[in-house]
Amino acid sequence: MLIPVYKPKIKTSQPITKTVVTWPEDSSLQLQDCFQRTIWDVFYDLDIETYTSAVLCYIKTCIENVTLTKRIRVFPNRKPWMTKEVQLLLNERNAAFYSGDSERYRVARRDLKKGIKRAKAAQKGRIEEHFSTRDPAQMWHGIQQITNYRGNRTVSTDGSISRAEELNHFFARFEVTETEQTFAAVADQPLALREHEVQQMFRSVNVRKAGGPDGIPGRVIKSCAYQLAQVFTKIFNLSLALATVPTCLKTAIIIPVPKQLNITCLNDYRPVTLTSVVTKCLERLILKHIKARLPADLDPYQFAYRAHRSTEDAIITALHTVLQHLDQKGTYARLLFIDYSSAFNTIVPSRLIMKLLNLGLSSSLCMWIRDFLTKRPQAVRLGQHLSSTVTLSTGAPQGCVLSPLLYSLYTVDL
Repeated sequence: MLIPVYKPKIKTSQPITKTVVTWPEDSSLQLQDCFQRTIWDVFYDLDIETYTSAVLCYIKTCIENVTLTKRIRVFPNRKPWMTKEVQLLLNERNAAFYSGDSERYRVARRDLKKGIKRAKAAQKGRIEEHFSTRDPAQMWHGIQQITNYRGNRTVSTDGSISRAEELNHFFARFEVTETEQTFAAVADQPLALREHEVQQMFRSVNVRKAGGPDGIPGRVIKSCAYQLAQVFTKIFNLSLALATVPTCLKTAIIIPVPKQLNITCLNDYRPVTLTSVVTKCLERLILKHIKARLPADLDPYQFAYRAHRSTEDAIITALHTVLQHLDQKGTYARLLFIDYSSAFNTIVPSRLIMKLLNLGLSSSLCMWIRDFLTKRPQAVRLGQHLSSTVTLSTGAPQGCVLSPLLYSLYTVDL
């Protein structure tokens, strides 16, 4: 008997069991009504850690009361057009086959073919919608779906708890023990945010982004922006006034994503940091304030992490400068290219604060940034394994809103 060498994908790869949260149709309305009737002042505490933790725990409890949790199995050969309707038709076809009723089987097989055809047409329509808009992000998302571009670079699900511990210590390898430095206290007015600013920022949350360790998804922040803006405005302003970031808002979970197909060393993983959606909103508000205080001509040759700037602009500027120099007789040019590895992880907070103070930022905001970057709990999640927590006080977390700007300001005098 000949046995084929090829094995179907469903036999070579085991199905993955996941725990998913389902949202009933009226879940958003229930949360809005719950938060609207909540007396948030009962959670107030002078200790910002206690205050913030109590509010987040209450919101998480409300979410658990209106959502359903179930475990599903995801098969490796599952098609993107496979819907619940098609799955039911498939089950009916299989049941008809085992029943021995030929007429029932014929009808079920016909209905299954029609259902698959409708599902494929609907999937085709969803993909084509990405190309009918002028949004480049939507178009790129459509290309990824057609080509399965990210299929081979998904988050690693294989590994053990020991591997997660190794990665956690590897990502924290730049940690250095820094002597505590004191800065001269300057009596300045701390940044104060307004409720409508927080509400507007909550409404702009991208619900497709993953949530953070606090368990508050973006869809709750976005749909309940009006109800949650008041309490979080108080938390944000208290944090800015005390120059203290609650630990629960700066805790990070790192998801190691393979940079390439064949993993040979720990450096082949890219650390993707998941932080609280609430923290990201606060960061964006502070980012807007910092940019408004910086000089307009800070560094005209800084192209990274700046709006309306790209790598093409950097190349064009470099070529123009070199060619303009070479137009002079008897001249030559030499270019030096330097690649910084794990650049964000090398930021020393005390040095950064000195540079921010020299740039004219208020001392209260600088102290808040220092607290934001120091004593940050971090753990690595590898599949279903979660490493122990390490505390970092060096570098800026990759994936945070403020990190790119802080690194640009950290290197502005180079």
